[in-house]
Amino acid sequence: QVQLVESGGGLVQAGGSLRLSCAASGSIVIIKNMGWYRQAPGKQRELVATITSSGGANYADSVKGRFTISRDNAKNTVYLQMNSLKPEDTAVYYCNAAVQSIFRSLDAWGQGTLVTVSP
Repeated sequence: QVQLVESGGGLVQAGGSLRLSCAASGSIVIIKNMGWYRQAPGKQRELVATITSSGGANYADSVKGRFTISRDNAKNTVYLQMNSLKPEDTAVYYCNAAVQSIFRSLDAWGQGTLVTVSP
């Protein structure tokens, strides 16, 4: 069993910043890629950013230069620093991790955290 718990969402004005955190726990041997996805009302879930176990990052074009993904492997935690937020960034943000547990490989998801950016 693996759990991902997100925190850090909330309401912020356009131009502001938020930092999301996602901590993984459970029967973890190693975590490979970790990432953040988001789903706005009426839209499909989309990739925001991913990061490999060695720190290689990949971003959606819409967030490049504004968002930074990082991770602490010792804490099994991934972060998303979001700067210069725009109303179109409003969405539920989900954490994702490719986990090798004691028993099997699995693709784990968090429960989501809401980010609302007001004009």
